[in-house]
Amino acid sequence: MRHAFHEDLDKISDQLVEMTRLVGSAMSRATTALLDADIQLAQTVIDGDKAIDAMRESIDELAIDLLARQNPVATDLRIIVTGMRMSSDLERMGDLARHIAKVARLRYPDTAVPAEVRAEIVQMGNVAEKIVAKAGSVIASKDVKAAAELDRDDDAMDDLHRDLLARLMEGPWKYGVQSAVDLALIGRYYERFADWAVTVSHRVIYLVTGEWDEGITSMDHEEQEEDATD
Repeated sequence: MRHAFHEDLDKISDQLVEMTRLVGSAMSRATTALLDADIQLAQTVIDGDKAIDAMRESIDELAIDLLARQNPVATDLRIIVTGMRMSSDLERMGDLARHIAKVARLRYPDTAVPAEVRAEIVQMGNVAEKIVAKAGSVIASKDVKAAAELDRDDDAMDDLHRDLLARLMEGPWKYGVQSAVDLALIGRYYERFADWAVTVSHRVIYLVTGEWDEGITSMDHEEQEEDATD
């Protein structure tokens, strides 16, 4: 009985890692679609978000079943409850990739990214892919030190986000108001994507150590506010 229980706990972890793979692929394709005005690729991201949502539901159903049948305590309980929260975080990241793809689709056949800021968006996409891949590795390994290191990747994303906003505000934007709005939103989507990846890593730290991070509570409150405005 206990062997089956721990197999189910491992299954939650495995599905979370698979979610990071799906989310990373979605962000990679969304970035390419955005830069290349590829409407078909953008649509694959938008349609593929259903698979990410379905995996989140699968994790939650398994977690609820284990809570009902096994009455877990201590570390086992943390694994289940934290797994549910991480699946929600990763679903949020998938939604952000979908938002970027929707901008690409909305501006087709034009690109939403003028040539002079293309390099910044390429970098933001690269950092986003790197940080979600690291989050998947942290979930699999439960490596607390590696989890803490994701904050540096988030700092890099924050710097890129600030640089992009500075480009938009440093003088008259010759591409028009709509372009400026698009880029401000796109930058925010990438920045939030990295924030949620860091939250996932912090949840792993909590899972292993039992020590709560105030940053997690802050992100949970922001998630509730975002849900209220969706």
